[in-house]
Amino acid sequence: MKFLSVLLLALSAASAKNVILFLADAGGVPTLNAASIHGYDEAQKLYLQSWPHVALSDTSTASNWVSDSAAGMTAIVTGVKTHNGVISMGADTVRGKQDGARLKTILEYAEQRGLSTGVITNVNVADATPASCYAQANDRRKFGEIFMQIFNPRFGDGVDIVMGIGRKPIFDSAKELGKDPEEAAKGRARTIYSALADVPASDARPIVVLEKDMDVPQAAQMALDRLSKSRKGYFLMIEWDAHTDDPKKGLDNLVAFDRLIRDIAGKVNLKETLLLFTADHSFELRTVGGRRGEPLLKGLEEWKQKNTPKEVVTIPAMRVGHSHTGEEVPVAAIGHGSQQVRGFLPNTKLFEVMLNAFGWRKD
Repeated sequence: MKFLSVLLLALSAASAKNVILFLADAGGVPTLNAASIHGYDEAQKLYLQSWPHVALSDTSTASNWVSDSAAGMTAIVTGVKTHNGVISMGADTVRGKQDGARLKTILEYAEQRGLSTGVITNVNVADATPASCYAQANDRRKFGEIFMQIFNPRFGDGVDIVMGIGRKPIFDSAKELGKDPEEAAKGRARTIYSALADVPASDARPIVVLEKDMDVPQAAQMALDRLSKSRKGYFLMIEWDAHTDDPKKGLDNLVAFDRLIRDIAGKVNLKETLLLFTADHSFELRTVGGRRGEPLLKGLEEWKQKNTPKEVVTIPAMRVGHSHTGEEVPVAAIGHGSQQVRGFLPNTKLFEVMLNAFGWRKD
């Protein structure tokens, strides 16, 4: 009996093989609540809202109460707070002028240990959220400098799967530096594709950079098909923009993201995989009215006809501005290591949650 108890304890303490980080950009508590009502005519009907382990995360930066995506994601993937606009560098960074300490990301920890890694987003793949996983830069707008780091990794062979948009700004920025991303890719025996459909099944490490309109579910399935073949496991970050400057687009995105997360949770082995959901910051959205049985966005199309996109959206049920906000954001987790997510915590704690799930110590 004593041996059995020890065995069960050892099994319960075993490390996760995989971690998938789901990042809803600007997906704060108000946006999650509104997305559920928008998608299902009822509160707390998102799949995410059924997860057993939930917390609220502070999103303040090293210098501001309100975070942008760069500082917010840096804290999540490195465990260190920095300044707005800075990509995985420390608080000694001066944005656009001076590099600070180069922080080691959870993706780099995975690369160092031989795991497979991936980054998927429906926004510019060299901008804040995805870039913070695989690069370091003193300014999030240095797309060329950031993207080229894919081909000169600090650990392992670098991020294996990269899928997002932003082809023109990335290539233009690289050109200003005298760099050619496609030539750099060839030097590493890699290919940069301009469409998901162009990726052959034989390419285990595809880089896809579209002009626009990333199909996140298709990209996620392609990534998981490849990453799941790794014997050592994998780290995957999937971002889906949930900014609600356009309330319908933002809420539709979050509802679709939730469906994707449900689909992925049904396919992975949760005994060896941690699924972690959060947001980098919250957003200026409030549900101020509305009635059951009426669309949450009732009156939105009429409002658009009379107002410019820069104005505060004012409809019977909602008020939506255009600013990030500083309140805590939701964290939800399921699978191996998810019990660490509880209570109020700083966004830097999420790095520890992932590191602990893998069973690794911080350098």
